[in-house]
Amino acid sequence: MNIPYKPLLPETTQPIIIIGASGIVKDAHLPAYKMAGFSVFGITNRTVAKAHAMAEEFGIPNVFENVADAVKNAPSNAVYDITVLPDQYIEILEQLPDGAAVLIQKPMGNDLAQAKEIVAVCERKKLVAAINFQLRFASFVSAARYMIDQGIIGDLYDLEFKVTVNTPWELFPLIKEHPRLEILFHSVHYIDCIRSFMGNPKGVYAKTTNHPLKKLSSCRSSIILDYGDSMRVVINTNHDHHFGPKHEESYIKWEGTKGAIKAKMGLLMNYPDGMPDEFEVALEKNGTYEWEKINLEGSWFPEAFIGTMSNLMRFKEGSDDKLLASVQDVLDTMKVVEACYISNQKGGIPLNEL
Repeated sequence: MNIPYKPLLPETTQPIIIIGASGIVKDAHLPAYKMAGFSVFGITNRTVAKAHAMAEEFGIPNVFENVADAVKNAPSNAVYDITVLPDQYIEILEQLPDGAAVLIQKPMGNDLAQAKEIVAVCERKKLVAAINFQLRFASFVSAARYMIDQGIIGDLYDLEFKVTVNTPWELFPLIKEHPRLEILFHSVHYIDCIRSFMGNPKGVYAKTTNHPLKKLSSCRSSIILDYGDSMRVVINTNHDHHFGPKHEESYIKWEGTKGAIKAKMGLLMNYPDGMPDEFEVALEKNGTYEWEKINLEGSWFPEAFIGTMSNLMRFKEGSDDKLLASVQDVLDTMKVVEACYISNQKGGIPLNEL
């Protein structure tokens, strides 16, 4: 089965300036850009020594003292890649040239109010701004999207995200202490990916919980998105399965009236080493359903990072007619996230009221 799933690359060279030198830049942004042949013009970071180390490792020609210095020396068609935490977004966006293209790390703010402020700044400055929700562009998601769009598995009626893994949050010290840890920084990927298939839900039911032995605000969540009586959409995450890899799970499953697709997200299992992804399709043959494994190249990290940057560049140059993860679109993702936390606070129906 021939499935087109790789992102189209830009037709022009647009030099990238990276703002931030965190681990995600080293592990995903820069390796992805190297694979795609993108030109990285420069990098800056609050701790300049980190920027110098990154530049030396990846052959980046320019290191800037701060954002203002980077903007002052940037080519006119530069694309800015913001890779810091949400509290710094607005301060940085205000310094960018009006009309510039910018890719902003997820999530789009710490809450819905901050997300609205970010959109307002982008619109006032006429920035071509997108949020780096790469899962939309992972090979297994793009392949599933093509099959569903072509009607190969029929009408979609069930979409499930299941993650049961042991996540070493200590590898992410900057977000580990966040009061909105699990949904805002992890399940937000799944919420955004679901929206890219289904649009906005009618409503949300959610519960997010902590662990009795860990000083984390939350590390497990159950989320139900309401898309009507015939469509079930659920997200179940458990980052506390520290009982060995045997029963770890990490998958997306789409079920339709003619077949089903299951994608194993191996990256999250046995973290940080990961396991191979798997992409399987079940279609009817002679009255029965048989699962067929289809080999795909690339994974979520780092390859999907090509897709978000490429779509931004192609939209800026005019070869793509839609900026898929625009700040305006992602504002609805942040609304769903906010609804999750409101639902979590309100709780379920008390039995003593019945």
